[in-house]
Amino acid sequence: MRKFLVITAVALSSLVVIGLVGGLGLYLWATNDLPKVEKITDYNPALTTTVYAQDDEVLGYLAKEKRFLRSLDQMAEVVPLCFLAAEDHSFYQHEGIDMLGIMRAAIKNIRAGSIVQGGSTITQQVIKALLLTPERSYERKLKEAILAYRLEKNLKKNEILTIYLNEIYLGHGAYGVEAASRIYFGQHVDELNLAQAALLAGLPKAPSLYDPYKNMDLARARQRYVLDRLLDLEWITQKEYDQALQADITLQSMADPTWKVGGYYLEEVRKWLVDKFGEEKTYCGGLEVRTSVDLTHQQAAEQALQQGLVASTKRRGWRGPVFTTQDTNSTADLSRLEEDFPGAPQDWMLVRVAKVQSEGATVSHGNQTGWIDVSTMDWCREPDPDKAPEDVPAVRDARKVLQNGDVVWASAQPETNGDAGQDEVSLKLQQLPEVQGAVFSMDPRTGEVLAMTGGFSYSQSQFNRAVQAKRQPGSAFKPIVYSAALDNGFTPASLLLDAPIVFSGRDMERDWKPENYERRIFGPTLLRTALVKSRNLVTIRLARQIGIDTVIERAKTLGLEAEFPRDLSVSLGSASVSLKDMCQAYSAFARDGSTIKPRLVTRVTGPWGEEMYASEPEQIQGVSAQNAYIISSLLQEVIQSGTGWRVRKLGRPVAGKTGTTDEQRDAWFMGYTQYLLTGVFVGFDQPRPMGKYETGSRAASPVWLHYRQEVEDGYPPVRFPQPRGIVMAKVDASNGFLAGPGTEKSYLLPFKAGTQPTRISKGRASRSDESEDRDSGGADQGQDMLKSVF
Repeated sequence: MRKFLVITAVALSSLVVIGLVGGLGLYLWATNDLPKVEKITDYNPALTTTVYAQDDEVLGYLAKEKRFLRSLDQMAEVVPLCFLAAEDHSFYQHEGIDMLGIMRAAIKNIRAGSIVQGGSTITQQVIKALLLTPERSYERKLKEAILAYRLEKNLKKNEILTIYLNEIYLGHGAYGVEAASRIYFGQHVDELNLAQAALLAGLPKAPSLYDPYKNMDLARARQRYVLDRLLDLEWITQKEYDQALQADITLQSMADPTWKVGGYYLEEVRKWLVDKFGEEKTYCGGLEVRTSVDLTHQQAAEQALQQGLVASTKRRGWRGPVFTTQDTNSTADLSRLEEDFPGAPQDWMLVRVAKVQSEGATVSHGNQTGWIDVSTMDWCREPDPDKAPEDVPAVRDARKVLQNGDVVWASAQPETNGDAGQDEVSLKLQQLPEVQGAVFSMDPRTGEVLAMTGGFSYSQSQFNRAVQAKRQPGSAFKPIVYSAALDNGFTPASLLLDAPIVFSGRDMERDWKPENYERRIFGPTLLRTALVKSRNLVTIRLARQIGIDTVIERAKTLGLEAEFPRDLSVSLGSASVSLKDMCQAYSAFARDGSTIKPRLVTRVTGPWGEEMYASEPEQIQGVSAQNAYIISSLLQEVIQSGTGWRVRKLGRPVAGKTGTTDEQRDAWFMGYTQYLLTGVFVGFDQPRPMGKYETGSRAASPVWLHYRQEVEDGYPPVRFPQPRGIVMAKVDASNGFLAGPGTEKSYLLPFKAGTQPTRISKGRASRSDESEDRDSGGADQGQDMLKSVF
């Protein structure tokens, strides 16, 4: 008997040893290639970067995965409770592994003959999501259990739960509970109620199967399971259970503004972020990016540019229908076709012409019928290159514009007109513009860029004409020339000659004979008047006297980056520059003579609020405060009695300058107050004439005015402050002397102290210095023909 007991003991001991050795071997085999749990303790998931406008409005999101990091205290209390009830109710009791759960799962797996249930804890699910593959095998389950135990030794329970709730996939591209809250309920996770939280907590098992957008019945059944678990665990009361079960569920995705309002602005911010932090950090870093954009300004700028470009294209007449069909009676909805023509304003629609008569056309859009009256087609005239559009007879017969089967753009009219019937919608004929443009608006005090739009529509073209396009500014460059002249012996009262001038040389194919826009000669002209009236001939003479290098140096000092031609055409704006750089240059005049760098991004923080970048205003003294004030004073006269006359309608002290190049290829308007500086450019992407009189005054300044009228009420009216060292003097308009008893016309002009005229005019008949309201061109030919002759 004793021998039997000894043999039995030895056998049992051997089995224990074999079991221990086997278990140790199994453990060593399983842990041989285990990943480090430190990868999780340094949890750094792919997070969505949020770009904010001013006042914390969202401009857009940049992401590879829709995920927004939230801590437990940033969630509604019911959210973690629901997920714990559904996935791991004993989470706070176990050490990463729930042995009872594993045993229950093992029994089900044995009965099924395969792995049908995992029995995974939340800790194990975190391990599976972040460290292991999703395959179902006993080897992976063993590794998962080991790693879960290790993770529990490295992180606190709340930290593990936070990772889980931010990492879990919940369908529709949503990773984590915050992203899911936005997609399913249009709310933030801290705003969810019990019914909503329970619905989300039912999704991890099979997000596609229980997708409430596809199958609300299955989603509600899964929601009931979660609520049942909460009630069984006594984590909620019967009353809370009943209310949640009966609560209505309204599905509503949170609006995503990305690439809608401010698409060009967001793209510039995106490129800046990639340059600064790299693509990985930009798209996955969960950055909180604060920008200068004001969405009220941005929307106003976009609308102003769209309307201005539509008006410009209409002045060039009707290009014809989008296309023509043979089926004039079809009721097919054209909405899907509109996707093939991106960029149309939201209130435009494609319509099919069913019947045309002289008074107008009956059109259809799906099952709706509309009427386009001939009165909305007056702009469809045949353009005459020698006449302004308004001088060409307007269309009075719709049959000259449209025919049956034409598919055209139209927009709703505010009131019924013409022969529209009671069941017909009154419409207006429209045309998408080919011409493009840009608006750039900044606060010259801080450099904050409040609005920027680089084209008719971002969805139509992503090329940003405010930043990327380099175009000739024409006469908008002249204030830089006159600013340089003020520092080289000239004053606003300097008398200059407006007379014919011819340049020739061996490098020229033909003589260059620059002209004023009006094709008139005005004789002796005050410097003040030469700038206000944008006289080309005077400007060229002025640039020759102070030197081309002096002009170019002043342009560079003010921040313009360009290949400046070393000839006198540079004085007429022949160097190609960006609208953004022109705004920076003009900021010196709007300020105290110092330029300020435009700022789009003001601050960047990480997902936990750590500051990664903060910008401060960057300013460089470009000219003296006195120089800036004199230029601003003269540019205010451009508005009052020069080519910027349309802007007078704003009713505020504004300084500005138009710009137009040869054959109206480029149209500019640069205008500013002390608190807001705005530049506008209009022109075709491939430079070509825009049509007779499509000048900076006509094509660009209305865009500027429309935008500023929408935002101006946000600022009190202020005058440009007069700096020390400035004296005011009334001078004779005919000769620049101090106005005397016989002076017929005079100007009150600013001077640097000590440069004001001292001689009193005896008076004589004042030569007219008034001209037509036209802007000056002439830069292109000069650049081609002048070859460093002077």
